[in-house]
Amino acid sequence: MPLARLTTGTERALLENALDRNREALIATARGLSEADARRRLVGSLTTPISLLKHAAGAERIWFQRFWAGLAEADCDGYSKRDVGTFAVADDESLAEVIAEFERASQRSREITARFELDDTKDMPREGTVSMRWTLLMMSEEFARHAGHGDILREQIDGVPHPKR
Repeated sequence: MPLARLTTGTERALLENALDRNREALIATARGLSEADARRRLVGSLTTPISLLKHAAGAERIWFQRFWAGLAEADCDGYSKRDVGTFAVADDESLAEVIAEFERASQRSREITARFELDDTKDMPREGTVSMRWTLLMMSEEFARHAGHGDILREQIDGVPHPKR
């Protein structure tokens, strides 16, 4: 059952709810696909339904495990370099395994996020000083964009519009 959309509450609850709903939306674009369809290349980039989920898991690790928690790459629970490698899916990884990987990375992100206030900041070489608030907004935006990509891919695969969530 999809997570209910919050329309009132604390700023933190609203931000975290929006991020979780976009995580769910991204997963929904791939759930139920065959292994072959999950890997179908329909665009010139590495973007496939399964690679979008793999990339999202990498983004979770980059931003929450590496950046906010300060973990070394070796201490993260998967690929966490900020490059196109986040889209790489091994031949022996199933769609169910990649969904579970994204869900685990998301849960770990929630645990890390809980240790910070929205106004807490850190310096990031590419972006400058960023707050936890900004990070939650940026990740929600990132996953919403990729859910849109996934919707289009799913429509191409299924031949019909992907159902609204």
